[in-house]
Amino acid sequence: MIPKTEIYLGDCKDILKQLPDNSVDLIFTSPPYADQRKNTYGGIHPDEYVEWFLPISKELLRVLKPTGTFALNIKEKVVNGERSTYVIELILELRKQGWLWTEEFIWHKKNAYPGKWPNRFRDAWERILQFNKNKKFNMYQKAVMVPIGDWAKSRLKKLSDKDKIRDESKVGSGFGKNISNWLGRKMVYPTNVIHLATECSNKNHSAAFPEGLPEWFIKLFTQPGDTVLDPFMGSGTTLFVAQRMGRNSIGIEIVPEYFNMVKEKLDEMELPLFKYYWKMYEQNNQK
Repeated sequence: MIPKTEIYLGDCKDILKQLPDNSVDLIFTSPPYADQRKNTYGGIHPDEYVEWFLPISKELLRVLKPTGTFALNIKEKVVNGERSTYVIELILELRKQGWLWTEEFIWHKKNAYPGKWPNRFRDAWERILQFNKNKKFNMYQKAVMVPIGDWAKSRLKKLSDKDKIRDESKVGSGFGKNISNWLGRKMVYPTNVIHLATECSNKNHSAAFPEGLPEWFIKLFTQPGDTVLDPFMGSGTTLFVAQRMGRNSIGIEIVPEYFNMVKEKLDEMELPLFKYYWKMYEQNNQK
């Protein structure tokens, strides 16, 4: 079955209200950061960012399935030589709204070019914050396993007797380790640091992320046939990756230029179900 792809032009705060409750398996998105991209998204001041985002996250909480995940790519900025706190403040308010802050991933930008400022160095990373509605959610960890690497050749070559038993946790967490369990394994689970180069071509968008970023999270939190939502669609990277991976997808974009760019590409792909949804959307807006 061909995955369904829906796109909507408008403010996601309003468009999201049209989506059914508990209908989305993964929300993967990167909203405009505070006070950036003023020419396209208006630029939200850091002091107003949380207030601006909470009505949107309220709708996201409603449409996400109880087993689903919300992955938010966001980054604070420097204001007057000091790190802004709006991301930290947003996390705290999202928890009050009912979200569980279950994990924080770091996207390490492998090709970040050097820079110099009077009191800091160039950032080479961004956050991907993971939120959930419940403590139990769908997570397919085996889908993102990685090769164990050359370190195992030396580290696991000669094991002491202590390495062959389960250590007691030194901090009382209850989690110990038995290093010998990894003997003979070729694949292991990854860390929460994702190493990916940025998207150099930018795909005619001022802040396009690499396809590998949504692909990694789609693998981890969904299966074919599930639904992925990007309420800040931009150039459509999340949608195209989801389509390629056999997932249904929904994209919302407020900038007509980006919306039309995604629509044209989807038309070129000749997706009949997309055309149906696009026609249905046009008809609804004419009423």
